[in-house]
Order: sequence, then structure tokens, then C-alpha cells
Amino acid sequence: MKSPILLILACLSIPLFAGELDPGPNQQKWFKHYEKQKNLPVPGEMLINKKDEPNLTGKGFIDLFNGKNLDDWEAIGGTCKFTVQGDSIRGVTVPGSESTYLYTKKADFADFIFTCDLKWEVEGNTGVMFRATRTEGKTGPTAYGPQMEMEPFSHGRGWSGGIYGQAAGGWFYPVWLAEHAETRKAQIQHGWNRMTIEARGAKVRTWLNGVPVSNWRTDTFLSGAFGLQVHKGEAGTIYWRNLKVKSLD
Repeated sequence: MKSPILLILACLSIPLFAGELDPGPNQQKWFKHYEKQKNLPVPGEMLINKKDEPNLTGKGFIDLFNGKNLDDWEAIGGTCKFTVQGDSIRGVTVPGSESTYLYTKKADFADFIFTCDLKWEVEGNTGVMFRATRTEGKTGPTAYGPQMEMEPFSHGRGWSGGIYGQAAGGWFYPVWLAEHAETRKAQIQHGWNRMTIEARGAKVRTWLNGVPVSNWRTDTFLSGAFGLQVHKGEAGTIYWRNLKVKSLD
């Protein structure tokens, strides 16, 4: 049963939170949707990313994809398909499959700057896992850990670039604050989107097409693999290219 206070606020269209960092006017419903998530971040305690995107052209970057095959990667979690197409990795949803993740075999990435380009041929939920490990899924090992989320444009809420805890409790950094209003416009529907992640110890920041998105703190997820997600569903075709990482160790 809803509390009397929440019912009154809803009727008066008054924000659920007082203070500077509140869910935006079109995001209140999403707070209500996720309010039962046990580790849901408190809007007023979330940090804002105000840092410029790191330099992605300097020395030290290495390619995670060799441009020829997927020998350095391993698919886990389901039977969605990953193939090489030109200079890109192509992921395709298989109806009836669980969500599938193409993991780097190297699994000790700790402090780094990561970047890649992503685009949809057919819209479907996707993203890039980082500092990720594994847990037991319905059909064997599957992804566990943080993911820079990339939502279908048609989803309409603009949370791409946020951080989701895959099999780890839900949203670590939803893109729902009033301060994220411009951030929610950063995604390109038809074309390539540049994803950037900077991880330094407990500090993790993300950018989408150069626009600051997440500013998250973690004492739990400090090292692991990268992974490309094809979410379960009826359709989805996604491409990734220019997958590069620079160690900050």
C-alpha cells in the first residue's frame, strides 16, 4: 500500500525529493518503477560527471579486437551469435536464447581508459561489460558485474551511458537526474555511438559521444574482463568497432 505522503505528492505533482539532485520531471516514474531495488542509489547522493572525455588518441592504447577473428574472446550465457564483419564484431539476437556476452579471455583489467564505437542495425538492448566476472546462469556461466548500458532509442528514457549491475542487483547509476537532461540527448539513433569508460580505483566515469554521463564509486568491482552484450529478446543486431583500452596501472 502506498504511503499517504507519496499519494499526496503524486496528486500534487510535487517531486519526490527535495534538493538539487532530484529525478527529472520525466523520470519520476522510473524512480517509482525501481524503488524496490535493494541497492537503488539515492538521487540526492549521486555524483555528477563534469569531467571532459579523456584523450583517446594518445600513446598506450591497444586493440582488444584483432580485426580477423574472435580468438581472444569467449561467448557465455546463451546462444546469441557473434561474428566478424569487416572491421567490426557483429552480435545477433537468437529468439529463445538467454542474454549472451562475448568476454575477453584476458580478465584482469583494473585501471584503464576504454573506448569503442557501437551502432544498431536492428534495435535491441546491449552494452559493454567492464571489470566483469562470471556467475552461474540458467545454461552455465554468465556475466556478472557492471555494464555501460546502451538502450534502444525507441525505449525513450535516454539512459544509455548509465551503469547497470548485471546479475548484481540492478542499476548502479541510472541516468535520471534533472542534471542529466542534456546527457539523455547524447545517443545517436542511426549511426555510430562512441562509448568511453575511465576506471581509476574506486572511481568510474562514462561518456557517450563525448558527453559526460556516469560518475560512480565502487569498492567491489575493481578488476575483470570486458564483455559485449546481446540481450535476450526477439530481435537485435549490434556492431562494435574500434575496441581499445589503455592501462592506467
